Amino acid sequence: MSSKRLNRMGEELKKAVSLIILNEIKDPRISPVTSVTHVDLTRDLRYAKMYISVMGNEKEKEETIEGLNSAKSFIRREMGQRVKMRYTPEPIFELDESLDEGLKINSILRSLDEKNNK
Repeated sequence: MSSKRLNRMGEELKKAVSLIILNEIKDPRISPVTSVTHVDLTRDLRYAKMYISVMGNEKEKEETIEGLNSAKSFIRREMGQRVKMRYTPEPIFELDESLDEGLKINSILRSLDEKNNK
């Protein structure tokens, strides 16, 4: 399957899962500031690795991933209803730390800039 099609399907799944997390799941473990940043599909469309970004401390991040894993079957069923595919991929949730790393790098650059301006 072409990578263009995989990317397009990944974007559709990302939109659907974002809406499911925002509107459908009522688990108190899932942080209200949770977003799906990227979806990687396997070439056979059986698995979808979903990168989840959570604003909060480490405990909130771990609880959000646990909550999403416990709601995995519900999310998969809702994905199948919203995105028409021959097979509904099995979601695999991974914590996306790229935003935190970006903030850390930004703060380092600011501190270096302040030192150079003194």
